Amino acid sequence: MMNIEQDIAQIVRQEQRLQFTQFDAETAWVIGSRLRQLAKERNLGIVIDIQVNEHQLFHVAMFGVTPNNADWVRRKRNLVQHYHCSSYLMKLRLQHQKANLEDKTGLNTRDLAAAGGCFPILLKGTGCIGTITVSGLPQREDHNLVVSVLADYLQLPLAELALS
Repeated sequence: MMNIEQDIAQIVRQEQRLQFTQFDAETAWVIGSRLRQLAKERNLGIVIDIQVNEHQLFHVAMFGVTPNNADWVRRKRNLVQHYHCSSYLMKLRLQHQKANLEDKTGLNTRDLAAAGGCFPILLKGTGCIGTITVSGLPQREDHNLVVSVLADYLQLPLAELALS
C-alpha cells in the first residue's frame, strides 16, 4: 500500500506543478508533436489526443494501434473531464480503497476508464480546461510519457516530478 500512497501523493504534486498560464492551439501542437516525436523515436504504437473544452486540437494514431486504443482515449478523457484529475490518480485511489469505478461511483465503465494516460490541462487560477491523453502502453507508462513532456515544456525538473 505504501507505494500506492507515495504514487498518489506524487501525482497530486504533478498536478499542482504542471499547470499552464495559457493554453491554446499552438501549445497543443507543440506538446502533441513532442509526444509524437518521442513515440516515433521509441517505436511506440500509441494514440495521442489533446482537447480543450471538448474541442480536439491534436490527434494522431501511430502505427500499430487499433480502434480499441481510440476508445481507451475516449473513456480516459471522459473520466478526467468528470473528475478534473489524472486518470492514473483516480485508478490508484480506487486501487488503494480496494474499489472499482462502477461500484464506487455508479458511473458506467463503458464510458469512463480509471486507467493511466490522461492528464488534465490545468490553467492557473482557472482549473481544468482540457485533457492530454496517451493510450497504447501499460497505463503507468502512458501517464509517465505525458508527465515527461509536460515537465519539459514547462521547464520543470522531471526528477522532482517523476514516479519512482
